[in-house]
Amino acid sequence: MAPIPIRTPHRQVEVAWFSALCNEDCEFLGVPEGGLRSSYEHCRALVQQADTLGFQNILLPSGWVPGQDPMAFAAAMAVQTKQINQLVALRMGEVWPPMLARAIATLDHIAQGRLTLNIISSDLPGRKESNEDRYARSSEVIQILQKLWATEGPLEWQGRYYNFSLPNCDAAKPYQQNGGPLLYFGGISPLAQELCAKHCDVFLMWPETEQRLAATMQDLGALAAKHERVIDFGLRIHVIVRETEAAARAAAARLISKLDREKGREIKARSLDAKSAGVLRQDELRARADADLFIEERIWSGIGLARSGCGSAIVGDPDQVVAKLNRYIDLGMRAFVLSGYPHRDECDLFAQHVLPRLPQCKLNEVQGRLVANPVTPLTTGARK
Repeated sequence: MAPIPIRTPHRQVEVAWFSALCNEDCEFLGVPEGGLRSSYEHCRALVQQADTLGFQNILLPSGWVPGQDPMAFAAAMAVQTKQINQLVALRMGEVWPPMLARAIATLDHIAQGRLTLNIISSDLPGRKESNEDRYARSSEVIQILQKLWATEGPLEWQGRYYNFSLPNCDAAKPYQQNGGPLLYFGGISPLAQELCAKHCDVFLMWPETEQRLAATMQDLGALAAKHERVIDFGLRIHVIVRETEAAARAAAARLISKLDREKGREIKARSLDAKSAGVLRQDELRARADADLFIEERIWSGIGLARSGCGSAIVGDPDQVVAKLNRYIDLGMRAFVLSGYPHRDECDLFAQHVLPRLPQCKLNEVQGRLVANPVTPLTTGARK
């Protein structure tokens, strides 16, 4: 197999955790529990824990369920954390693009550049559209954001979905980061891959076999090259690590021990991405898994019985988990977005057993995005 072109050539990886903003933390999959609600207090504790333990980033998901809006929540957390970046999920089309750009600029200012964005192109709550419309709109929104970030002076935009005339772009400038926050994106359909190849910085994949992941990376790398671009790759996956392999497998079995399969299907169907190409591919792999739901060595697909999106976990002892993650790094992955159930317990276990053994970085730092002491209208620049 030919080498996969990646933007970050050095062997290092950004390790992120997950804050359960969307009502899905639990001890037993499919069993809602009062103590693990997506309250502000619970989600805040997850972010602060990951910050203290040394994770470089944390994903703040978006969904139409009781919980926290990721942008509003990120603003609150930006001043309550010390070093961690936040990967804020934004569904394209929810907000008028110039005002979305202004909100991003404000959050980037509050966070002093500790901000990354997860671009989402699933259906808007309460509205069903074709893939073509969703991805065309997403592409236009991203182009508007990037144009606003790069333009000095006025901006005229005449597009398929948006038309406006702005006297200047000052309010939209994310002065803390050259070129704006890094854009992370996940989606396996041809339209999704084209969107990422043209506009985004990090392609996040869901769990599949190593062979399938490598093939997808090859395809995306080639597609990006057609647009004269090079991107990075990452993996969104759960983790169950214990001192022994037997204990890890027992923890996986325990997680689904109270799951009613029909209830699990109902939970999956609530998600706005429940019928996406990526979810269907994971379902197909799980249908061919072994009797214990492993799709390949160490990759257990049981979580997908009651969760849309990322549906598998790395299961093993510390050495086995480290070895699996190193295989992904050697494949060319430069970002991991990890989680486990309950999220705070698994965050501690991963930080204890695995995190110090990985070559870590922050992608927006190694790619030179951050601006030290920027001169802006909100700092020492001239007020207009």
